[in-house]
Amino acid sequence: VVIAKYFGAKRDDLVRKAIANSIYVILGVGLLMSVLGVCLTGPLIRLMNTPAETVPYAYTYMKITCAFTVAVAVYNGISSILRALGDSRTPLIFLMIASVINAVLDIIFVVYLDMGVAGAAYATVFSQIVSGIGSIIYAVKTNSYFKIRREDFRVDHSILKADFKIGLPMAVQTSMISISCSLLQALINGYGPAVMAAYTATGKVEGIVFQPFSSLGLALSTFAGQNIGAGQYDRIKKAVWQAECITIGLSAVLFAAILLFRENIIHFFVTDQEVIRLGAKGMVISGSMYVALGTIYTLRGALNGMGDVVFSMINGFLEVGGRVVFALFLMYALDMGFWGIWYTNIFTWIVIAPVSYTHLRAH
Repeated sequence: VVIAKYFGAKRDDLVRKAIANSIYVILGVGLLMSVLGVCLTGPLIRLMNTPAETVPYAYTYMKITCAFTVAVAVYNGISSILRALGDSRTPLIFLMIASVINAVLDIIFVVYLDMGVAGAAYATVFSQIVSGIGSIIYAVKTNSYFKIRREDFRVDHSILKADFKIGLPMAVQTSMISISCSLLQALINGYGPAVMAAYTATGKVEGIVFQPFSSLGLALSTFAGQNIGAGQYDRIKKAVWQAECITIGLSAVLFAAILLFRENIIHFFVTDQEVIRLGAKGMVISGSMYVALGTIYTLRGALNGMGDVVFSMINGFLEVGGRVVFALFLMYALDMGFWGIWYTNIFTWIVIAPVSYTHLRAH
């Protein structure tokens, strides 16, 4: 967001300074999260009520992936900078390369080398490292803004302050959302392996479904930042409504696909018929409100790009509160059992979407 604003304002000197200073933020935060992730792996797995038979696998996978969180930070940092400079194609290309590498290594490590869960984790980590290094090399060779001079690497406290002023509330927001999802996972884990597997499978599907909505939000965030820098406020409003139209159409197509092929989709991830039955029903419940979820991503992206970081943080806490309240009410007060978890997600989206819309209109 900071770089996008300088780019929109055509302050090339500040763009290069902001890129150089962002390296300190990316590496510093990435290393910190790597250390915290490794140290907290055991306690977090226990906290999530993970079934005993899956604990060793969860511990192995989480320990490896957390140790290399810095690689994720580098790749996502470079990708975000390129998007801020108007290049969304390069991050996509390297993401596709990383996905192919990940899939190939999964087969080699898990199937042929019989490394199990550790193999899957190393495949993920290695693909992220390759994509991160590739993105950096490409950016330095092709983008003039990455021709950074020695003086640009001097610590600029105003830029670092802006990075953290915008980044920390957004990080809190994302963390709160992840924590609330983890709480739901902990509740699901208590219902045994079949329900746990079904919820995990639907989560995998939704992870794919969320990508176009997330991409729209990222695009709007960059677009809003650039136009705030250029003083073109009306273009932001126009872009938001165009993105919302895309969201509505995309949600309808995705929900139709889920209704028609729900069991086939879940079958890609699991083979147990009971798990497929549960997962297919859960996916229909979630799919009915993808339009609300997509709206949240769209509006949140615009607000983040405009620098409205306070609402980002409030938004995160609202999601936590919504998921906790709805989960307890639906699961226990209405005695819906584990189905209450799937309904909790959609009711939370239904509440957050109009709140985000109302706040955006106030700008």
